[in-house]
Amino acid sequence: MHGTMESASKLDALRERASSLPLEQFDPGDPELFRTDTFWPYFDRLRREDPVHYCKDSMFGPYWSVTRYNDIMEIETNHSVFSSASALGGITIRDIDPDLRRESFISMDPPRHAAQRKTVAPMFTPTHLDNLAINIRKRSAECLDNLPRGEVFDWVDQVSIELTTQMLAVLFDFPWEDRRKLTRWSDIATTIPGPDGLVATEDERQAELTECAAYFSRLWKERIEQPPKSDLLSMMAHGAATRDMDAKNFLGNLVLLIVGGNDTTRNTMSGSLLALSQHPEQYRKLRENPALLDSFVPEVIRWQTPLAHMRRTALSDFEFRGKQIKKGDKVVMWYVSGNRDEEAIEKPYDFIIDRARPRTHLSFGFGIHRCVGLRLAELQLKIIWEEILSRFDHIDVVGEPRRVYSSFVKGLETLPVKIAA
Repeated sequence: MHGTMESASKLDALRERASSLPLEQFDPGDPELFRTDTFWPYFDRLRREDPVHYCKDSMFGPYWSVTRYNDIMEIETNHSVFSSASALGGITIRDIDPDLRRESFISMDPPRHAAQRKTVAPMFTPTHLDNLAINIRKRSAECLDNLPRGEVFDWVDQVSIELTTQMLAVLFDFPWEDRRKLTRWSDIATTIPGPDGLVATEDERQAELTECAAYFSRLWKERIEQPPKSDLLSMMAHGAATRDMDAKNFLGNLVLLIVGGNDTTRNTMSGSLLALSQHPEQYRKLRENPALLDSFVPEVIRWQTPLAHMRRTALSDFEFRGKQIKKGDKVVMWYVSGNRDEEAIEKPYDFIIDRARPRTHLSFGFGIHRCVGLRLAELQLKIIWEEILSRFDHIDVVGEPRRVYSSFVKGLETLPVKIAA
């Protein structure tokens, strides 16, 4: 009980800070707010008082924050003004050195975007997903059956990372024994270099991404010489819009598919267990009625919001909600805020696994850049929970999670849990 009182008073102190700090000093993109899970009151206030907010100074330079659900949808669908192009900075709040920018189909504007995206879309058709489901169920069952009983272990490492990395290896038809390289490259792709980070410098980060490109180039050469197969690499190697990609576009698309297939599902898988442990009445409801998984899955994806934002760059001066956005300005759409917008979602701060409209959320984006693998993400989450519910009466979270230092990837690094012996 003492811990609960302590965290409540900490929360009050944070709310107090967020309510007393002048709006012009708000920097909601500070990764420390996400590492400490203390960003919520800042976004609450921005939605109320300054839904299109300019931060003139941050570790990422100046940027606009768009925090309301409907405003985000409007920016997301206005491609003539708001660009995803990697040459302008791409899709994250953090700017990469222009020489190191790499195109991927998510960081392209129409019409080029559609052709490259279409190349990998067959991976996510209903028929293909039905085939993948068999594989996912088998691997989920094996993973859960091998978990320790009666002792504390890290759910993130042993379940979330393991299962998403296995899935990624299947999607790429990647050498099984090397599959954890995919996890590493996913983390490296999104990490912020620093003394406590995965890598200390940007040079180290680039060196590992170059290693990723070299490894995949070898696999690519093999696929080109083989008849087309149904893995992502083969699809791209034989696709008209992707077979002649330059080195930067090649690595850009690889990183997109690795991060998209790994980080998002991994963080939702971890977040789902944390959410249920924080809402025992919902956990009970799910155990009593596993049919609720159909609405539980999208609710978890909204609740977790595995990518906190997407960014655009203004192609021209534009007035939006009374604010003057200038050509070249960075505009950040905060999905994590839109997913808690009372005007779009009823009781957004409540975790409700039988919501009437659970798919009203922004976690997958909106419009042409909507996540290409969203059905696969939902499928993985549904299957792992079907398998959990058929095996374990309860999985107990026994400590605080450690969160990722990032305002882009909203995830858990560790989550200590225990399954009764």
